[in-house]
This record gives sequence, structure tokens and C-alpha cells, in this order.
Amino acid sequence: MAKRLSFRVHGEVQGVGFRLFTQKKATSYGLTGWVRNTSNDKVEGEAQGEEEILGNFLKDIGMGPSHSTVENVEKQDVDVVDGETDFEVRR
Repeated sequence: MAKRLSFRVHGEVQGVGFRLFTQKKATSYGLTGWVRNTSNDKVEGEAQGEEEILGNFLKDIGMGPSHSTVENVEKQDVDVVDGETDFEVRR
């Protein structure tokens, strides 16, 4: 059964390719959703897929790309979105 999570990543996560890294990881897992920078130097998004796969995805973004420093990843369950077909980078 599909599950959807909202996530917010704290640390040095802007200007280091974090959104593209997140999109590539999500796509490789077959997840749908989105990711964007926030105005307060964080990255946030939503990801949808099977619970076990979401857990692996969260571990990956908790590590981040090589030039990032992730301090914390907040997550929260949100409602599943029907009809979504990909994982996009929003601006």
C-alpha cells in the first residue's frame, strides 16, 4: 500500500546539488513527489511509494550528496496523492 511523507532537510543543503540528488534517488526507487528549496536555507518535499522503499529513500537523503552536510531530516505522514506520475524539482 502506498504511503506519502513530507520531509524537511536541515543543514548545508542548498547550492550543493541536493534537489537533483533527491530527484535521482526518488526516481531510482520509483517514487513520486517533489522537492524544492525553502527561503530559510532548507530543502523540503514530499515522496510517495511503498513504506520500505520510503525508508531507504530517507536514509539516502539523510546522507545527501558529497558536498552537503545534513544535520536533520524531519518527516511527517501526509495524504496520498492520486494520479502523480513522477518526482519533480520545484523552484
